[in-house]
Amino acid sequence: MLVLSPFSGNTATMSETLTERLANIVARPIDADTRARAARHLLDWVGCAAIGATTPAGRTFARYGLSAPAGPCVVLGAGLRDASTAAFVNGSLGNILELDDLHRLSIVHAGDVVIPAILAVAQRQGASGPALLDALVRGYESTIRIGAAAGTGHYAHWYPTATCGAFGAAVGAGTLLELSREQMVDALGQAGMQMAGLWQCRIEPTFSKQLASARAAQSGVISADLAAIGCPGPRAILEGPLGMFAAAAPDADPEAAVAAPDGPWQIAEVTFKPWPACRHAHPVIEAGLALRARRDSREIDRVAIATYREAVEFCDNAAPETAHEARFSLQHCVALALDGSEITLADFDPASLDADPIACLRKLVDLQEDANLTAAFPRRYGARVRVAYGDGSTDEAAVEAAKGDPENPLGAAEIEAKARTLLDAAGVTREVANALVQAIEDLPDRRDLGDLTSSLGDLAKDLGDSVARQATDNQGGL
Repeated sequence: MLVLSPFSGNTATMSETLTERLANIVARPIDADTRARAARHLLDWVGCAAIGATTPAGRTFARYGLSAPAGPCVVLGAGLRDASTAAFVNGSLGNILELDDLHRLSIVHAGDVVIPAILAVAQRQGASGPALLDALVRGYESTIRIGAAAGTGHYAHWYPTATCGAFGAAVGAGTLLELSREQMVDALGQAGMQMAGLWQCRIEPTFSKQLASARAAQSGVISADLAAIGCPGPRAILEGPLGMFAAAAPDADPEAAVAAPDGPWQIAEVTFKPWPACRHAHPVIEAGLALRARRDSREIDRVAIATYREAVEFCDNAAPETAHEARFSLQHCVALALDGSEITLADFDPASLDADPIACLRKLVDLQEDANLTAAFPRRYGARVRVAYGDGSTDEAAVEAAKGDPENPLGAAEIEAKARTLLDAAGVTREVANALVQAIEDLPDRRDLGDLTSSLGDLAKDLGDSVARQATDNQGGL
């Protein structure tokens, strides 16, 4: 029988469960550089969520939010609502256009789930800027560690951002509620009880992937709130005989959840996405851009892509018909890169999918799995692109770390530029964008979230005005 031990600082004992050990790990103090990194992830998410709010999926979740009770929390597209609704609706937005951050080994997009949860609770509780950033770091840490432990067997059928993200959202929310160590363990247990997110949503045209991340963010808030009022949760929810790993992670490595307890914060290993496509396509894009710099795409006779199995399984689509399918098409992404495109949101519009030369280049692509690249996944997301030209010559480019990875990072200025581009595309005024960027930059020194909440409110208003204009334009001005 499992024997639970009392809190023992950061020293694990054999009787401690994984969630108890994880609660010790995330309680560590957070340094200034890590907080500054957290602010960049918050800004990146805001850009992703803003443009997501203007899409059909974003508007659908906003309509749901409009039916919920009023509250102190900004909901993009639905005004001021209660924390649970804010976490839910905002939790649907970050992953819509495939621009969200990613941790490679765990295969999780922590920001999609953790940030909506902590923003909601921070606004409700009147938290400080440093407290919000600390909650973000700890939420990412928990999501990533559990995702790494769950393994690729879990990823085969489950959406780890949702399943593992619920734990991180609970820890982030619990940090803002100042839960005790024992309460944090309860919150983790309750989050595990709400774990959900099957990959069937990936192969059908639905908004269910957004539902999965939305529910995970909301589940984190609910779990932390329950723990705060004394609702106990299962301690061995991860490694227990009827826990998450036994039920849904056939190749789980439980100790990975608590490895290197005093190591660097995991947020430092998170990738920022420079291009609006599935992360599996990014190595192919970068290789294609390298080749495009060497020779004109009109001379290409054949294109061969070699990459890891998961990229092939997720992104093999030579004839995408929708923007979503195009973002998950290695053929389309490499064609854009080889033709010299900047790889913008417009490149995935349905109206542009059949246009030459992109449509022609897609037909020239042969896609194959490379066993060595498969063996390196998920520690590395690699690809090799080989081009044969009409004159009989060939050229090749290989990528092990795509732009945005920790080994090939986006700088702070590039992350800000990405966010500003997305805000502009969403119809947000420059004045609002400037205020929002400044409010996030100032968070490490802010004793309250007044400027951030005000800026988010202005953002929500601009997004509402933008969506209304789109609706009018689509109706011919009627």
